[in-house]
Amino acid sequence: MKENTKVTADVSREVAESARQTEWQLPSFAGGLFMGNFDASPMLPYTDLPEAERKATDEFCKKLDDYLVNNYDADEVDRTGKIPPHHIEHLKKMGLFNMKIPKEYGGLGFSQLAFTKAAMVVASHCGSLTAWMSAHQSIGVPQPLKYFGTKEQKDKYFPMMANGALSAFALTEPDVGSDPARLATTAELTEDGKHWIINGDKLWTTNGVIAELLVVMARTVHPETGKKGITAFIVETNTPGFEVIHRCEFMGIRAIENGLLRFTNVKVPFDAVIGGINKGLKLALATLNTGRLTLPAASAGGGKLATRIVRKWAQDRAQWGQVIGKHDAVSGQIAYIASHTFAIEAIALVVSQMADQGKADIRIEAAMAKLFTTEHGWNLLDKMIQVRGGRGYETAISLSERGEMGYPAERMLRDMRINRILEGSTEIMHLFLAREALDVHLKKGGDLLNPKVSIGKKLVALMKAGAFYAPWYISRYIPTVPGSSFAKEPAQLHKYYKYVGKTSKVLARTIFHKMNKYVAALEFKQRILGRIVDIGTDLFSIAATAAYAGFMLKENPNDKSVLSVVETYFTFAKQRIEQNFAELDKNFDSEQRKFGIDIIDDKLTWLEDGAISEASTRKPNFDKINKKTAKTEAVAEPD
Repeated sequence: MKENTKVTADVSREVAESARQTEWQLPSFAGGLFMGNFDASPMLPYTDLPEAERKATDEFCKKLDDYLVNNYDADEVDRTGKIPPHHIEHLKKMGLFNMKIPKEYGGLGFSQLAFTKAAMVVASHCGSLTAWMSAHQSIGVPQPLKYFGTKEQKDKYFPMMANGALSAFALTEPDVGSDPARLATTAELTEDGKHWIINGDKLWTTNGVIAELLVVMARTVHPETGKKGITAFIVETNTPGFEVIHRCEFMGIRAIENGLLRFTNVKVPFDAVIGGINKGLKLALATLNTGRLTLPAASAGGGKLATRIVRKWAQDRAQWGQVIGKHDAVSGQIAYIASHTFAIEAIALVVSQMADQGKADIRIEAAMAKLFTTEHGWNLLDKMIQVRGGRGYETAISLSERGEMGYPAERMLRDMRINRILEGSTEIMHLFLAREALDVHLKKGGDLLNPKVSIGKKLVALMKAGAFYAPWYISRYIPTVPGSSFAKEPAQLHKYYKYVGKTSKVLARTIFHKMNKYVAALEFKQRILGRIVDIGTDLFSIAATAAYAGFMLKENPNDKSVLSVVETYFTFAKQRIEQNFAELDKNFDSEQRKFGIDIIDDKLTWLEDGAISEASTRKPNFDKINKKTAKTEAVAEPD
């Protein structure tokens, strides 16, 4: 292990905490749920796009759909692992990769909501193409450039991208996943202070193999203060010393251009810094607030296609005297698929509109959107495979060649699986949201939970906390929910908002009880925290679903079918909420954790007896990596 990656848990925590946005300058609907403060106004009303923008977006999506359906063979792309260049060139001209580039620089200037709608179309057809457009526009150069770029940087790089240059975001390293304190890539200032010299490896950089522009995260020392931190740089990949070491291959989204990148004495100008020296992680987190929203869009697109697939199959396939859709076991799975697809779409659209309006702090909503939609997006596709049976496991090409409809069920499942991992895994989302959920509590009584704080400070903290918690705690038992924030929504939906408001008070009390029970140890009760987060996320999903349903009812008051969708989704969400509350008090976490530790401590290796020997697995190809390094070092010395 490299010396600068030997970090303690305290150091990792400190680095992550330093990157957090600590203040709440705007309201957060989802954040309020963890404190039992219900106010739906930050997310209401959902109104969709303004009429002119909606028409333009619908026309763009229709043109996109026509091209993909009639020209782009997603199954062949999956089989070969490559998107043919002529498709990329045509889609560039169409504007697929320019949606988030401002109009004044030659782009389409789409809002986040318009982008989300286009992403649904693409995702329902090809996961690999979705990754191309998302890596470039959601977390690549356009998003941070829009928020943090200087005028000079915008004037230089936006036109490049409007003319076809693709970008990528390089943070992950071979030894760095969710823990940025372990970052090994460095950027050192030259003696004259005019350039930075970047050295290090970046792994799993989507679009990195073909990108012309990168956002690169590297360890830096501030030239004025001497403080260490992490800085973001815009790097052009034609710079000497940059090299693609390996193009990665994956279970799904097989045509993405993702790889291991190496920077050997890569020399960039001083003003290549974006967002400020040592402020790279803040830039990354702020970018992800909206960057993560492509995943809900992708999950919605997949869910919509899955709903169509199971509907057609369940009404045509007959077994045991009736079509399979009328068997209870199958109809229940179809109900889950369809109702959760609606919830996923609602979250994708509602949070996208919140991002565009800028009236709320959406860091919690965006993280919840990522967590909820990728988990349930995976679940509903798994159920789609089960409903389809053997045909769900068979490839679309094989189905078609033997005379059946070639539904890409197995490809959809493979493509979806990565979404629970990238841009913050489910486990990291739980921890991120738990930290935000506890934010007010830690500010009010953090010293009480800190074992390193003196008794004197604890007493002071206790007095301050008591002044806050005494009235707060009592008020969490008052069952009434203020209805002013949702009063203008259709009356049929009010019960859902009231349920969310009442249950949020129960959640807030529960969090308070768990903090008192576990004190500082709560930090390590990750499954307890995960259940708390899942309850809050389900409450948010109910409210978002009601908000989207409200829009649909206002648009077409005579069509009440949306009410059955909302009610069905509500039954699933309520069931999960009740189960999670129950498991907060009665679970087997300790026993299961102990067993897991015994496994990694080699106490039960006999469980592996009878499997293929370890010697039969593939070994690392160090020769390929070392040859690349030697070649790079020979030609990439700085001036």
